[in-house]
Amino acid sequence: MAAPWEDVLRNKPAIQEAVTVAVDAALLEGVLMRTEGEPNASDVVNYAPFTLLPSAVPSALFEQAYAVQQDFNLLVDAISQNKEFLEHTLASTIQVDDFTAQLFRIHKQVLEEGLAQSVFLGINRSDYMFDCGVDGKPALKQIEINTIAASFGGLTSRTVAVHRRVLKVLGKSEEASRLLPNNPSKGLALGIAKAWELYGSQSAVVMFLVEEVQRNIFDQRCVENELWNRNIRVIRKRFRDVFEKGSLDYAKRLYMDGQEVAVVYYREGYVPENYNQQNWEARLLLERSRAVKCPDIATQLAGTKKVQQELSQPGMLERLLPGRAEAVARIRATFAGLYSLDMGEEGDKIAATAIADPNRFVLKPQREGGGNNLYGEELRQVLEKIRDSPERTSYILMDKIKPQPSMNYLLRAHSPLEVSECISELGIFGVYVRQGKEMVMNEAAGHLLRTKAIQHADGGVAAGVAVLDTPYLV
Repeated sequence: MAAPWEDVLRNKPAIQEAVTVAVDAALLEGVLMRTEGEPNASDVVNYAPFTLLPSAVPSALFEQAYAVQQDFNLLVDAISQNKEFLEHTLASTIQVDDFTAQLFRIHKQVLEEGLAQSVFLGINRSDYMFDCGVDGKPALKQIEINTIAASFGGLTSRTVAVHRRVLKVLGKSEEASRLLPNNPSKGLALGIAKAWELYGSQSAVVMFLVEEVQRNIFDQRCVENELWNRNIRVIRKRFRDVFEKGSLDYAKRLYMDGQEVAVVYYREGYVPENYNQQNWEARLLLERSRAVKCPDIATQLAGTKKVQQELSQPGMLERLLPGRAEAVARIRATFAGLYSLDMGEEGDKIAATAIADPNRFVLKPQREGGGNNLYGEELRQVLEKIRDSPERTSYILMDKIKPQPSMNYLLRAHSPLEVSECISELGIFGVYVRQGKEMVMNEAAGHLLRTKAIQHADGGVAAGVAVLDTPYLV
């Protein structure tokens, strides 16, 4: 999977010049993040970390990832509507994981009251790695699907132009012309705009629900600007604003500061640290409303690791997607080995296997946002500690994927320039809109390639480990 710039990597003067051009291009194109020191101020910004050169991606696997995205959209939507499946699948997890349990309690309460929401918007990102198995032939294997706050659709829309510039400076104009255009921010905004339109109130706003610390604001602004360009008004609020100023009227319409809210787009609310008592109350208020939530709480639950593991059980996909044999086959082809750690003989056996050979597996808790998975010796220690406790049911075990590393430079502000051995992860953004039972929109909306040095087992761009990249199809 070598990209055609092995020659360039050893040419130090050319690399130095390319780095200068690359950093300026990133600033010029708006591949930006706020700084750690001033995470809520835009008067001090720097470029978001990115690779100097685009990374090679096998074109057949790239096409496969795009081809299966609409199937995954349908699957996530089907799971979100299947109360029995969610209840059965998460039964053991909610006994031991307070965060998942609290989400599930809100889900149940909203269903008991009767759903006020009739339009449903899903924005997800399915993430893959290229597994070089026993035969050394790369295969597309799904890592996870993110159903809440799937980020970097904005910045990755602007990264291609940076890599084009770099390749041209390095005398690779022909290769530069082969980089694919990519604009997820436009696709994500189209989904939000469709949901806003179907909600049916011209004066209603779209509310971005954002974190207290907002380093990644420009990524969100890319999507926001696409909405403003369509004359759709956007407001940015935090959970505490919702708690203090949010209200529902007799028809369960949601109001913020007197403005009716048509769509709530979550860029917050995916980890326990995002919640205190009043934030949970704010979340319940939002879920009870008529507003289109992206995601609604059922769709957030559909993205849990436990659900991912349950989907790999024989016959499960067929039950969720009846009459869609081709979609089921496409989805199943991307699954890596996934194993349950539920209490009982089977769970005992898989726990013992993982303790004996920890380098074969990844231990995953029910968390989003990167930096949570356990590997190797750490995996063994944790499993030994919880092997006889119900706590183990809050994790799933997955086969460790073994990608083929390649060399690249990872550019980070204030970091030394050095060549690294790297691996990449490909994400495909999916957008769907359903009104009642009718699927109104179902699209793949673009892609995200993230690359990290091989010594970092886990973590994304926001977690400070991976950097933005562009696929070069080979």
